[in-house]
Amino acid sequence: MFYLLLGGVILLFILSGRATRALKGDGWRIGAGVVAIVAFAGAAYAGIRGAWEPGAVLLVLGLWTAMTARQRPVVRRVRESAGGPSLAEARSILGVGPQASRAEIQAAYARLIRMAHPDKGGTAGLAAQLNAARDRLLNGK
Repeated sequence: MFYLLLGGVILLFILSGRATRALKGDGWRIGAGVVAIVAFAGAAYAGIRGAWEPGAVLLVLGLWTAMTARQRPVVRRVRESAGGPSLAEARSILGVGPQASRAEIQAAYARLIRMAHPDKGGTAGLAAQLNAARDRLLNGK
């Protein structure tokens, strides 16, 4: 009976989402692997002792957590439009007006890329947007 209760508590913890928030990234996979091993050990012990119901619950819990531990996180890529941003979008990204000179565009780009560069804590996607906006405005003028 103890193993059935323990398995139910672990299952509720995992399904509640607290486990995924507590263990981010690869920590979730490691935690799920540890839970799977513990569940398999508990199922084997329950089976040896003749407690088939708790053993079956722990076996299912172990299989489920083992399968989630093997899953890779989904990485979604943002599709870039073929032509890049429009002139209005490029101006909005860099924060310049329609009458901005080449020097103003380059100054706005330099100011923003200092904050958005991946080496400075920004993201590659944001840096790519800034590069595309700068190229669009400088080549479109």
